Amino acid sequence: MGESRAAGAQRKPWKGDGLGIFPTHILLATDGSEHANLAAMTAIDLARSTGSRLHVVAVGRTFPTSAIYKVYAEEASEDLRREAQEVLDEQVRKIEAAGGTVAIAHLKMDERRDEAIVHLAEDIGAGLIVIGSRGFGGMKRALMGNVADSVVRHAHCPVLVVRPTRGVSRPF
Repeated sequence: MGESRAAGAQRKPWKGDGLGIFPTHILLATDGSEHANLAAMTAIDLARSTGSRLHVVAVGRTFPTSAIYKVYAEEASEDLRREAQEVLDEQVRKIEAAGGTVAIAHLKMDERRDEAIVHLAEDIGAGLIVIGSRGFGGMKRALMGNVADSVVRHAHCPVLVVRPTRGVSRPF
């Protein structure tokens, strides 16, 4: 007899009977930076070697909700959306030029970057999130905050943080 999924059942994030080690969906989070490009190359290799579907997400910056002039806020929001779409389109072009295949490109707005990445990973049933990091250590990271750190703490699945190998600050 064939299997049918109950309404609302989640996708399996891993290949096989649930005991497999390869994710079926990999989510690459990008902001267009060189660190994100390094993460993209890693995600391409992982998706190719495991036969996983590669999803890419760019999360646009948001405009403060306490805007005084509504017209200005709407215009600025559209500019931010366009900027984020350009980042996403450019990352997809780079992935395809490197021989990778993007299953779905996602644009998220109106949510903090870390929250948007974690929520999308849950929505698509990602088995792995790949994200770049600037490699800040210690006090600098504590003062500036870090999207990758927050994603690691809140994600339902493993997170691979790709850091640069040169020019990073010391951990303490």
